Amino acid sequence: MTPLKLPASLLHAQANACLAQWVAQLPAALPPQVELDASALVDFDSSALAVILGLRRVLSQRGSALHIECMTPRLRELATLYGVLDLLHTA
Repeated sequence: MTPLKLPASLLHAQANACLAQWVAQLPAALPPQVELDASALVDFDSSALAVILGLRRVLSQRGSALHIECMTPRLRELATLYGVLDLLHTA
């Protein structure tokens, strides 16, 4: 499976559509781990965390794990502030 990629901008207005698009793209048979590339994300709010955690929840329900690659320092800082960094398996 090709890694999923966070867009450059992920704000509240795009959050539901982003998560819905990812869920629609997931194959029926998932690998044990799905990669999410966060390197492009520059303009975001806490909705980005909600999307990532939503994706993690869907994957977990389907027996797969989420692995985030290239988490930016700013995204890591926001996840720490909200107390969810431990929920995000990062590289």
